[in-house]
Amino acid sequence: MIIANDGKKGATMYRDRKIENSIKEVADSFPCIVIYGSRQVGKSTTVNHIFGDKIRKVTLDDGNDRALALDNPKLFLETYGWPLIIDEIQKAPKLLDEIKIRIDDMRLKWTEEGQDQQLMYILTGSNKYELQQGISDSLAGRCGVIEMASFSRVEKYDQSGHVFDPDIKTLLKREQESDIPYRTRAEIFEDIFAGGMPDVVLNRSKRDIYFRSYVDTYIEKDVKKLISEDSETLFRNFMALVALRTSAELHYDTLAGEVGIDVRTCKRWISILETAGIIFLLQPYMPNISNRIIKAPKIYFMDTGLCSYLCKWPNAQMLENGAMSGAFYETYVVSELVKNFYAYNMDPKEYLYYYRDKDQKEVDLLYVRTGTITPIEIKKSISPGKKAAKNFTVLDKFHMSIQPGLIIDSCEKISPINEKAYYYPVFRIGE
Repeated sequence: MIIANDGKKGATMYRDRKIENSIKEVADSFPCIVIYGSRQVGKSTTVNHIFGDKIRKVTLDDGNDRALALDNPKLFLETYGWPLIIDEIQKAPKLLDEIKIRIDDMRLKWTEEGQDQQLMYILTGSNKYELQQGISDSLAGRCGVIEMASFSRVEKYDQSGHVFDPDIKTLLKREQESDIPYRTRAEIFEDIFAGGMPDVVLNRSKRDIYFRSYVDTYIEKDVKKLISEDSETLFRNFMALVALRTSAELHYDTLAGEVGIDVRTCKRWISILETAGIIFLLQPYMPNISNRIIKAPKIYFMDTGLCSYLCKWPNAQMLENGAMSGAFYETYVVSELVKNFYAYNMDPKEYLYYYRDKDQKEVDLLYVRTGTITPIEIKKSISPGKKAAKNFTVLDKFHMSIQPGLIIDSCEKISPINEKAYYYPVFRIGE
């Protein structure tokens, strides 16, 4: 089924995405681009907005097209030609080898005729777990890969934005140039409770009804074929238990024991959630300096609305005042930073880490660039005090340049604690 789209704003209530420029840049650099992301974060809508008036689209949700792609991928590509958008590419992985052949043939022709490279295929998929190996084997060096997440804060409120830079001079300059309104802690928890899924943000669906359907669809279409037939209920329980651990360290043996599965299955299911974009695993910073550093990653849900739904929080006020409020606040900050990196086609795993050692000294986030570390603490309170930065000095042992750190909290403006730490408002992330 070919879907027509005029790429215009209007009836579809399209909201500009910060990732648009990154998609265009990658499209100018490769004959094929692959856009991953969890279900319903806006991949197809964004691609249609950018390319819909120039490139036709085939969705493999259509049974006839999917059958042709599976049975005769060569004929499928001959039928539709290129340039072509193929939605839900994971449903016909055999297409990847044929796409490789066509790209290689055209590259040879372009080289012989002295022509510039052109964009041939745009592939979108919601199940990276199934596609990862195929992309690596068939399209390595031939495609650019983009990760996409649900709405970030700046997208949610249709504000201008930049890639996050923790340099305090840069942050102060952006604050001076920006007039975005202050959001109270209660309003931040409203944002946390709602999450960033476009259908919820744009009021197309009621939150609880949406997330109930979302979980059912995700398990039915993406998960069931990856787990044993009798494990669906266990996997639902597993998702809920992972949600209850958001912002906590991941210990596979403990989690596996509570779910009632073996550790090997637990690791596989975590991988399914991670590659689907449901969770993000934040790794500890370990530059080969000490075996006293905790080696377990920390789990963060990428959409706080989905996470709060799975945890059965009934409203934002109870979430703000409940036992998990600090965990959700931290999850919100980390997920906002990860979304920001994705929007500018940067890998957050190359920059973001956490620190914790066996003496219980911990720093929530480390922003690491060549030769420098910026420590970041996350506190839901307003101006939590100088002690919030007390563990920053533990980083001196890495013998790197330690930049002035940030205490991300619910304050109204950037202000110094001392020369080595500043309060930074949570509502300014990504501005």
